[in-house]
Amino acid sequence: MRPDPLSFLSDELESLKRAGVYRRLRVLDDEQKAHARFDQRLVINLSSNNYLGLTTHPRLRERAIDAVRRFGVGSGSVRPIAGTMELHVELERRLAEFKQTEAVVVFQSGFTANAGTVATLLTQDDVVISDELNHASIIDGCRLSRATIKVFPHKDISAARQVLGALPASQRKLLITDGVFSMDGDLGPLRELCLLAEEFGCIMMVDDAHASGVFGRNGRGTIDHFGVHGRVDVQVGTLSKAIGVLGGYVAGSRALIDMLCQRARPFLFSTSHPPAVAAAAIAAIDVLLEEPALIDRLWDNTRFFKAGLASLGFNTGVSESPITPVIVGDAAKASELSDRLFADGVFAQAIGYPTVARDKARVRTIVTATHTREELQVALDAFARAGRGLGLIAG
Repeated sequence: MRPDPLSFLSDELESLKRAGVYRRLRVLDDEQKAHARFDQRLVINLSSNNYLGLTTHPRLRERAIDAVRRFGVGSGSVRPIAGTMELHVELERRLAEFKQTEAVVVFQSGFTANAGTVATLLTQDDVVISDELNHASIIDGCRLSRATIKVFPHKDISAARQVLGALPASQRKLLITDGVFSMDGDLGPLRELCLLAEEFGCIMMVDDAHASGVFGRNGRGTIDHFGVHGRVDVQVGTLSKAIGVLGGYVAGSRALIDMLCQRARPFLFSTSHPPAVAAAAIAAIDVLLEEPALIDRLWDNTRFFKAGLASLGFNTGVSESPITPVIVGDAAKASELSDRLFADGVFAQAIGYPTVARDKARVRTIVTATHTREELQVALDAFARAGRGLGLIAG
């Protein structure tokens, strides 16, 4: 019998289980909503990126169903060959108008938008200056470009300046940050980084995935929130989180977007969005513009829940967004906290290394506009019971 060449994986999986950090997938049994059924158990959902509840919004459902009836379920091709539909063109036009940029191109995911853009812009002769906590898709894009990567400590403007000051003035440089950091929920220092980019002649890029639909006027993102329109050369957004659908996009100059359409490998070699996805995303833009109360409700819920966790004595770090981590430190204890919460009717996923540092394991919570105040209070009560039981907060 042939020896199993992948037997080493079983050993590695067992080590994860012994360390208490092996996580099995929770299975969603119905709609992605604030009170949802996972693993056949009804729980308050604090693990979804569905910030505004748009995954089930009637206007998005109707547009998606209409698109399926009119255009079918798939696009049948990649964009450069036969897969560009009028719906894709309309979505990109609407997004460019919304983001106040010359043009937009849509990618199959936020991950491919980041990775494909960095790899298109840079070569092995160039350099990336990147915040140490930037998203994995940025890191992978930097590696694919083969550019030199210089990492500066999280939000440390002085350190970034030192890195830039040591580089040749003639070298092409990309300065890149998340708008909202997905694990800690804090904001990138966009104004200060824009000043650095202008001083040293850098391309300025912001990944605004967790800010899209959350920050800025009608959810236009951190560029709008900080008032730095025209100073960020490359804006990456997502259609998969607050927008409630699927995909990512890049907003910027017409030249940037045209080049991505010519050279970005995810755009060139992946089938385009199905009609229903594009149509629902267009409907989501309409909702952002016409129903701003959803964002107000999101922030009301965010303030209530953050205050509740803080009053219980949990360490919630430096969050400035609806992402609020409950930092535990030990990965096994974070997993135990998550399991106790789930047994008590609250789904808040544990996150450990390598997503975060080994001593920074946490349970990450995300509130939405569709949580009721009563649901959030029930969740806080569950956190209180589990936290006291594990000795994380005072009894």
